[in-house]
Amino acid sequence: MFRTFVKVGAVECNNQRYAVRYFELRTPRGQRRYSAEIVLGPGDRIILDDDSVGSLEARTARLVPATLECRTLTRVA
Repeated sequence: MFRTFVKVGAVECNNQRYAVRYFELRTPRGQRRYSAEIVLGPGDRIILDDDSVGSLEARTARLVPATLECRTLTRVA
């Protein structure tokens, strides 16, 4: 399966911006799926997927801060 680049965005968390790249994928049945690749650092990425770009943007805005907070908590403990 082949991904098509849709757009680029950013998420801001703790005074830092993280790049987000959105892609479209056609399933074998012809349906569209979308994925977001959030770059946290070199070799460190979060990948999310959903049925629409709008829904994916909303999930990204919620999950990136939560993921970063969890990582911070595990380093302290």
